Amino acid sequence: METLSFLLQGFAVALTPEHLMFAAIGAMLGTLIGALPGLGPANGVAILIPLAFSLGLSPAASLIMLTSVYAGAMYGGRISSILLNIPGDEPAMMTTLDGYPMAMKGKAAEALAISAIASFIGSLLATIGLIILAPILARFALHFGPAEYFALFALAFATLGGITGKNPVKTIVAAALGLMVATVGVDISTGNQRYTFNILELYEGIDFIIAIVGLFAVSELLFFIEKHVGEGLAAAKLNKLSLKMKDIIEVLPTSLRGSLLGFVSGVLPGAGASLGSFISYTLEKRIVGSKGKFGEGDPRGVAAPEAGNNAAANGALVPMLTLGVPGSGTTAVLLAMLISLNIQPGPMLFQQNAELVWGVIAALLVGNIMLLLLNIPMIGVFVKLLSIPPKYLMPVVTLVAAVGIYSISNSALDLYFMVGFGLLGYVLRKLDVPLVPVILGMLLGPEMELNLRHALTISDGDWTALFSSGLSIGIWIVAFLGLALPYIIGPVLRRRMERARARLEVPEEAD
Repeated sequence: METLSFLLQGFAVALTPEHLMFAAIGAMLGTLIGALPGLGPANGVAILIPLAFSLGLSPAASLIMLTSVYAGAMYGGRISSILLNIPGDEPAMMTTLDGYPMAMKGKAAEALAISAIASFIGSLLATIGLIILAPILARFALHFGPAEYFALFALAFATLGGITGKNPVKTIVAAALGLMVATVGVDISTGNQRYTFNILELYEGIDFIIAIVGLFAVSELLFFIEKHVGEGLAAAKLNKLSLKMKDIIEVLPTSLRGSLLGFVSGVLPGAGASLGSFISYTLEKRIVGSKGKFGEGDPRGVAAPEAGNNAAANGALVPMLTLGVPGSGTTAVLLAMLISLNIQPGPMLFQQNAELVWGVIAALLVGNIMLLLLNIPMIGVFVKLLSIPPKYLMPVVTLVAAVGIYSISNSALDLYFMVGFGLLGYVLRKLDVPLVPVILGMLLGPEMELNLRHALTISDGDWTALFSSGLSIGIWIVAFLGLALPYIIGPVLRRRMERARARLEVPEEAD
């Protein structure tokens, strides 16, 4: 009953005209961003964070808009997957396997409608799971001390690569780089300067918002410039929608199974939406067996991954809100937003900022309905956006990000830092080094260092205190497994995902 009471308070926050407006704006922008190949939810949220600051939005309005962008981008990723055979982001990759064949058979509208319904089911059920699980996990986390929190941060870094990570070693290197950047500034405990080089602006450290925009938005622009992409993309033609209730009922069990698997994947730190969509599709294919036509345009092959990746997206909010540990790249960016608003995610969030957090959760439920209503009738608008040449679109996106960064501090040095992080992000991506661990290192580094010092102070310098409780030992064991599993299970799953990617290649027709 207590949870229901808090949720009703959340609806009182989410249903104000101002917050409904920002939820609708976020849902629209998120869908547009998700529909554009290459941008994805993490980039979309990163680009719009400076805009939220420059507009002077309240914490509730900012978070409602950005979580709506997140949800909308997960919806939008399916559009280019189905119409262009190009995933909007990695979680949407599995949707191409049956979505594009459906489009080629003249059933593009049906594929888009089924994917929208499955996305709605996955996101809705995962939000309900968030409502049930988050308060329980938050109460459990109240038993954490400095040693347990340090172990938890170690777990976050250990599971960064996830079992679908390409190279765990590069992931660890990226996290170490982020931790190094986090040490820049004046040490709070000793007052010593660390890596400031007598530059006054570095005394307070490097603002992670600048790093996020540089690593994601600017590096993306550099990649577009390198590829010399000048033309829009030719999408499959949309037919008139002729979806029947029987078709929806047929994919309903698929959507429910995919939602459950996706939510579990999202809650596990490091797994994320990519794994959610992959295992949902794989399991459904095995359940249906020879009765289905997976890979040839089976509607269940569209519903399963879409339910899975949208459920995983919302599931990733559980560890972020309750433990302060992001469950995905996009939630790492949202974590940066919370910290920049002086709101510390963790078990105390549900007590100290109950109105805010429950308002955001209620807004997710409202936003899901908005997204369903937007995505079916307005699909033609989103399709036309795909024809805009990226050479015009990407500079505008970067300009918005730069103006937002400058408006936060009115410092030209921040723009130089943004460009510098953009160049760094470009180099790291060329070397196949992931960017999210860099951001996570910057975000969690200060708290990790603080908890380590507290634990050692309490134990009078005895480092074995980090392993003194059963809870901390359990977390360390899970962290070790999270670090080892990519070497054991990762290669097997990667081979399967590479085979799935190979099926995306459509052979050219003979002239």
